[in-house]
Amino acid sequence: MIGILSVFAQLERETILERTRIGLKKRAENGYWRGGGKTPFAYDYDKEAGMLVVNGERKVIFDLMKTLRLQGYSYNELSKVTGYDESWIQGILSSKTNLGKIPFKGELYDGKHEAIISEEEYQQLQTIEKQRSKNQHASHYLLSGKIYCGNCGAKYRYQKWGQRIICYCYSRQKSKPKLIKDPNCNNIRLDSFEIENCFIKQLFSMSLNEELFKSTFLLSKTNLAHELNVRLDKIQKKIENLIQLLSDNIANEEIKKELAKLTSEKSDIKKELENIKEKERATKTYDKIKNLESVWKALEFKEKRNVVEQLLDKIVVDGASLKIYWNVSES
Repeated sequence: MIGILSVFAQLERETILERTRIGLKKRAENGYWRGGGKTPFAYDYDKEAGMLVVNGERKVIFDLMKTLRLQGYSYNELSKVTGYDESWIQGILSSKTNLGKIPFKGELYDGKHEAIISEEEYQQLQTIEKQRSKNQHASHYLLSGKIYCGNCGAKYRYQKWGQRIICYCYSRQKSKPKLIKDPNCNNIRLDSFEIENCFIKQLFSMSLNEELFKSTFLLSKTNLAHELNVRLDKIQKKIENLIQLLSDNIANEEIKKELAKLTSEKSDIKKELENIKEKERATKTYDKIKNLESVWKALEFKEKRNVVEQLLDKIVVDGASLKIYWNVSES
């Protein structure tokens, strides 16, 4: 009897949990906050309405953190300004709830609450985050982490050399074996100012010449994106139809092959669309750098570094020549 009662008790607990999950998911789908737990930083929870409302005082702090981060400030600097923990600030700025969304179990739903950040600003923050994670030591020199050897593919490093600062291939730095690509690499050393001046000269020439800027960034046309999206929708419908046939056990092997082909095609189109988005961002970038030459000397180092992170992909040292690749895909 006790055994039977315990089985029913366990079943009841699981039933309650399942109903709770379903209820929470339904709230999220309808745009309501799930309640309980921690409320997002810049919001309060209105129990009667069941939704988030903006907290005016905290939104001011959020706006400050967002603005400084977009200007190139590190989390450590934000921590000093606001008094909050670095990792905590990182979590606040990366929260998709700020976009007016309700996240739940890996899914994202449109919320009824007000967004406090635009999609464009949020994506800029994510771009900065990715760039920072790639290079945690880029704060000392303008092009740190962006210079590569054309012979072996290793990165170039900055190093003080008496009164000079030189750049040379990491393959020639024996103290860091993990970064060595070819121990016999003999690519040339260069003074840092030679590489930096070359980068700045081309950057300024683009900021003064709109046609040169556009040709360098290979700007795409909007109609191409539209055509790709139409094609993507058709492929998605085909995939859904094939999955239905697969569930009915109709010609399984042939369907699996076709599904693999369509899935691969879908992935290629998504990559192409992402490339187009990057190129379209270049159009907006041009407006930001039109007068760059006139203000460059007045910029603080972190502001200059922010320009580098946004625009420069890499510089390749190929013997005595330098090849500059900008932060937009060519394909």
